[in-house]
Amino acid sequence: MYKMSFLEKRKSSKHQEIHTSQDPYRCDICGKSFSVSGSLTKHKRIHTGEKPYHCDICGKSLSDRSGLIQHKRTHTGEKPYHCDICGKSFSFGSSLTKHKRIHTGEKPYHCNICGKSFSDGTNLTQHKRFHTGKKPYHCNICGKSFYQEFNLTTHRRVHGGEKPYPCDICGKSFSVGGSLTKHKHIHTGEKPYRCDICGKSFSDGSSLTKHICIHTGDKPYHCDICGKSFSRNSHLTNHKHIHTGEKTYRCDICGKSFSGGSSLTKHIRIHTGGKPYHCYICGRSFSVGSNLTRHKLIHTGEKPYHYDICGKSFSHTHSLDIHKHIHTGDKNYHCDICGNSFYEGSSFTTHKLIHTGEKPYRCDICGKSFSDGSNLASHQCSYRGRKTYHCDVKPESFFQNGELFLHSPINMKDITVT
Repeated sequence: MYKMSFLEKRKSSKHQEIHTSQDPYRCDICGKSFSVSGSLTKHKRIHTGEKPYHCDICGKSLSDRSGLIQHKRTHTGEKPYHCDICGKSFSFGSSLTKHKRIHTGEKPYHCNICGKSFSDGTNLTQHKRFHTGKKPYHCNICGKSFYQEFNLTTHRRVHGGEKPYPCDICGKSFSVGGSLTKHKHIHTGEKPYRCDICGKSFSDGSSLTKHICIHTGDKPYHCDICGKSFSRNSHLTNHKHIHTGEKTYRCDICGKSFSGGSSLTKHIRIHTGGKPYHCYICGRSFSVGSNLTRHKLIHTGEKPYHYDICGKSFSHTHSLDIHKHIHTGDKNYHCDICGNSFYEGSSFTTHKLIHTGEKPYRCDICGKSFSDGSNLASHQCSYRGRKTYHCDVKPESFFQNGELFLHSPINMKDITVT
């Protein structure tokens, strides 16, 4: 009869604990239990901050050996795990397992609170924190808290200015490896993630997930203060700053503060005049990518966002949200100075400048200042004698979109923008 060795017996015992749900190894700090002592050892490093494994290439430290092996592949470019369906390669086996679920549609992890399903366990863990509001990862520099350790690690690079992932094509650097991967798709034109509903393709999975919410109307992120819902967590985060008044990002040029880093980036382009987003049809340039996306719909005539009550269609989801308020009469943004209410936050923000007298948008030609960026744009067109908005029905041109609308509101689809 075959007799098991001591090592084989130990492995068998640990394996059986998975089936019997025995978790004998308990963390004396937070109470979490584990079936294997090695998992408890790794877990405790979350509390102690210990990172005993060091990368001999860049000096980065990690809390476990498998993380170090995976990290080194970012330097070597090694991707030994290949998808037999689409051929895509990965540096880690778990990444391949998660990727395959894109093809199979498998979502084995279910939230017992709302029933939503996920393709991997970490996303479920993160999702549950939206219900509980738990943010266990805290920045020791500014005190900001996060749902995930990864988000904390990325956030700390904001303070240190660290961007360890450079693009070998254009030299641009990124603080997160995933951002570099997405960026490279700009050069290659690769869009491997395809929507099964409308056929639109995307360069990264998160963009596809956000896009699908347009079709489903799913808004899983809820504000616990006013109850408003959002399709993206980043939108919820920015929205909450309306209630808290928190503005942690400051412009070094004019001193204006913002609640989000992307808002600061867009604002700085007012000073620099940067317009990195170009329309390949008419050549017009924009300072914000979403404005280019909206602009392109003028050329295509596409209006993918439909309101099922009145049947009206819109070229942008923001326009649909504003339109819905017309039916509901809901004005969520109230001015505590004069009592005026508004359908959208941007109109409310512009309105408040009337009370403060602030005019942050300055014409670099004549020095005149404006409280609204669109008024500055219209002024500059007037200064140059350029009438940007043209009516294709009647041979007239206008400085502002609003003037064109008053001229012929019925024929607003028959316009040309130069």
